[in-house]
Amino acid sequence: MAPSVNLTVGSLVWVEDPDVAWIDGEVVEVNGENVKVLCTSGKTVVVRASNAYPKDAEAPQCGVDDMTKLAYLHEPGVLQNLKSRYDINEIYTYIGNILIAVNPFRKLPHLYDIHMMEQYKGAAFGELSPHPFAIADASYRLMMNEGISQSILVSGESGAGKTESTKLLMRYLAYMG
Repeated sequence: MAPSVNLTVGSLVWVEDPDVAWIDGEVVEVNGENVKVLCTSGKTVVVRASNAYPKDAEAPQCGVDDMTKLAYLHEPGVLQNLKSRYDINEIYTYIGNILIAVNPFRKLPHLYDIHMMEQYKGAAFGELSPHPFAIADASYRLMMNEGISQSILVSGESGAGKTESTKLLMRYLAYMG
């Protein structure tokens, strides 16, 4: 269920779509509990206002590197941000100190070479673009400088890239050692 937001004519929203999961549009009519939305695809749909999620008109076209910067942290907003970043080959995105990786299903060796490791070595978390090396470096620094034990959880569906992500983390930790 969408968060309680007062929708008016002209409000930008996300609505569920059977073909593409979520589609954006503009409210063109409010009738009690229902709103009529003119979608960017050109079709018009009528949905319950409680099923329309507000769209952030200020969100950059290329997405944000940390989703805590989004005005609305809901499923369509998160998915759109990940898609926007993926479309410009930015496969990593933070949500606070959590790293989300979208499997590119191709090799991107420039993201994992020694030069990249050197860039992340000692950099403050969030100073550089989201990357597994940033997570590994932050954990390594806490472990070495403050003696705090660390765990890194790598989770995802089958084929999502857990093994590759774990290899990258281990490679960075070996580089630091």
